[in-house]
Amino acid sequence: MQFFLDTHRAYSTGFALIPRSRIAQFARVGQVENARKVFDELPQKTVDSWNSIIACYFQNNQPNEGQLLFNKMPVKNTVSWNGLIAGYIKNGMVTEARKFFDKMPERNVVSWTAMVRGYVEEGMIGEAESLFWLMPQKNVVSWTVMLGGLIQEGRIDEARRLYDMMPEKDVVARTNMIAGYCKEGRLNEAREIFDEMPRRNVISWTTMITGYVQNNRVDVARKLFEVMPVKNEVSWTAMLMGYIQSGRTEAALELFEAMPVKSVVTCNALILGLGQNGEVPKARGVFEEMKVKDDGTWNAMIKVYERKGFELQALDLFILMQIEGIRPKFPSLISILSVCARLASLDHGRQVHAQLVKSQFDIDVYVASVLITTYIKCGDLVRAKLVFDRFSSKDSVMWNSMISGYAQHGLGEEALQIFQSMFSSGMVPDDITFVGVLTACSYTGKVKEGLEIFESMKSEYLVEPKTEHYACMVDLLGRAGEVNEAINLIGKMPMEADAVVWGSLLGACRTHAKLDLAEVAAKKLLQLEPENAGPYILLSNIYASQGKWSDAADMRKNMRARCVKKSPGSSWIEVEKRVHVFTTGDSRAHPEHAMITGMLEKLGVLLREAGYNPDGSFVLHDVDEEEKLYSLRYHSEKFAVAYGLMKVPKGMPIRVMKNLRVCGDCHTAIKLIAKVTGREIILRDANRFHHFKDGFCSCRDYW
Repeated sequence: MQFFLDTHRAYSTGFALIPRSRIAQFARVGQVENARKVFDELPQKTVDSWNSIIACYFQNNQPNEGQLLFNKMPVKNTVSWNGLIAGYIKNGMVTEARKFFDKMPERNVVSWTAMVRGYVEEGMIGEAESLFWLMPQKNVVSWTVMLGGLIQEGRIDEARRLYDMMPEKDVVARTNMIAGYCKEGRLNEAREIFDEMPRRNVISWTTMITGYVQNNRVDVARKLFEVMPVKNEVSWTAMLMGYIQSGRTEAALELFEAMPVKSVVTCNALILGLGQNGEVPKARGVFEEMKVKDDGTWNAMIKVYERKGFELQALDLFILMQIEGIRPKFPSLISILSVCARLASLDHGRQVHAQLVKSQFDIDVYVASVLITTYIKCGDLVRAKLVFDRFSSKDSVMWNSMISGYAQHGLGEEALQIFQSMFSSGMVPDDITFVGVLTACSYTGKVKEGLEIFESMKSEYLVEPKTEHYACMVDLLGRAGEVNEAINLIGKMPMEADAVVWGSLLGACRTHAKLDLAEVAAKKLLQLEPENAGPYILLSNIYASQGKWSDAADMRKNMRARCVKKSPGSSWIEVEKRVHVFTTGDSRAHPEHAMITGMLEKLGVLLREAGYNPDGSFVLHDVDEEEKLYSLRYHSEKFAVAYGLMKVPKGMPIRVMKNLRVCGDCHTAIKLIAKVTGREIILRDANRFHHFKDGFCSCRDYW
C-alpha cells in the first residue's frame, strides 16, 4: 500500500486563488498550453502562481520545461523547492530530485519526507533509510513512509522495531503493519495489531480480511467480514475472491448475489475467477447479465475462453466485440493471437497483427515473439520470418520460436542455420533452443548431426541435458530405426524417464513394428499416466496392424474398464474467417454435408485413375475390406481438404489442422489430391506440418 504526500500548501490571497485554480484545472486534464496561457496573461505573478505552472509541467511529464521555469522564478520559497523535488519524484527522476534537495537553502519536514518517499518508490530502501535517520524532525507521515519501505523489502522484523519506536501511530501506519505481517503469513501478529487499533477504517478491515484470504483462511475472513461496520466495493471483492481462490464457486456466487452494488470491476474479477475454476458457462452468465461492460469485461471473458480451450467461442466473442464497436485492447489481442495459433486461424491472425501495428504494439519484443509463433502455427513461415527479420535486437524467445518453427515444418537445414546464426550473434542458447534443434534433426533424419549437438550441449554450451532432450534423442534414434540404441539411451539417463520419453519409444516401435519393446514402453507409460488414452491406443494399433485382433480388443476393453476415453479424430479449416470442424466418421452436422460428400466421390475417381489404392492396414478394426475402405474415405482430414477445395480460391493454399497424427493412408491420399488438383495443401497434425504439393510432401515420407 502506498501513501502520497500533499507537498503543495496554499499560501494564497483571494486575488491569486482564481488564476492558480484555473492553472490547476487545466493541469489535471492535460491542457498544458491553456494553463501556460493563463499564467502568461497574469499581470502580477505570485510565488503561488509560479509554483502552480511548474507543478503543471511536472504533472504532465514535462520535467525539463518545469525546471526551466523554476530557474526563472524571481523569488522561491520552501514550497517551490518541495514542488520541484516532488515533481522529479513523480517522473521517476530521483537522482535529479536529490541534486536539488541538496541545494535547498532551507528544508522542512515535507522536503525530507518527499525525498525519503522518492527513494522508497524507486526501491532504493537503503538510501531512504540513511536519509530518514538524518532527518532533524520527523512526523507521522515520515515514519509511515519509512515503515512502508521496510515492509516493501520484506524486512518485517526491522519494520516492527521501527513501528514500536514511532511516537505516534495513526491508522495508516497500523494498517501498513497489518498488511506486512499478512504478506509474510504471520496472521496472529497482524490480528494482534488489528485488535489493538483504537480506530479502524474500511481499509484496515479490508486489509485484515484480505490477509486471511491470501493465507487460505477464508472462513475466518468471512466471520470478520460479517462484523465489519462499513463495507465498500473492495471489501466485497476481497471476500468474493477468497471463495474463488479456494475453489468455492457456489459460495462466491451467493455472496455476489448479496452484494448491494455489483461494480464492473467486481464482475470482471468474478468472470476471471469462475473461469480459472473451470466454471466457463457461469462466467459467461455473469458476462451476459452485466448491463455495463468495459474493456476489462471483454478481455476477461476472452481470456477465460482462451485459457480453457474454448477457442471458437473466443473468436466469436472477439468478432462480437468489434461488431459492438469496442476496440480491442492489448490483453484481448494477445489472447486472440494465442487462439489463432491454436486454431491456425491465419485470417484472424493477420487482422490482429494489423491492429497491433496500428496501435504500435508490434515494436515490442514479446509481441513479436507471439506473432512469430502464431504465423508458424498457421503454416505461414514466410510471414513469421519477416517479423523475425524486422528486429535487430532479438531475444532468445524469438530465436527459439524460429528454430522450433522450422523444425515443425520439417526444414532441418533451415533450423540448423538459424541455430548457427543465433550463436554467431552472441545470443546464448538455452535448454529450449536445444529442444527445437534436436526436434529438427529428428524430423529430418539427421541422426549424426543430432548426436553431435546432444553431446556438445554440456561441453560446449554449458547446458545440462534434461528429460525433454533425452526424449528428443529417443525420438531421433527411434524414427531412424535405431530402436535398440534408443532403449540403451533410456537406460543411461541420469534421471527417471518420464512419459514423454517412453511415448517417443512407443511411437518408434509402432513405426518399425517392434512389438516386444512396444509392450515394455506401453507398460511404463500406463504406470506413469494410467488415465492417458495414448498408450492404450498405440499398443492396440500395433496389435491390430499385426492382425492380433484379440489383443487389440483386450486393450480397448481395459480402456473402457478404467473409463479412459480417446479423443475423437477431428480436423478443421478456416474459410472466410469462419472455422469449420469435421469429426471422423460423422460430418453430417455440417450444413454442406451433401456437397462435401459429392466432392469426396469425385476425388475418389481422380485418385483411382492416378493409381491410388487405399491402405486398409490403417483401419485398426477386424472388419471386412469394404468397411475398411468406407472408414478410410471418411477420415476427418479428407472432409476438411474436400471442403477447402470447394471454398478456398485457386492459387491460395488449403490449410487444414488435425488434433491427432495423420494416418498413413490419408497422407498418401492427400499427396495425390495435391497432384491431381494442382493445389498446395498444408496440414498441421498433432506433431508437425506437412506441405503437400505436386504429389510430394515436405516430410519426404519421414514422419
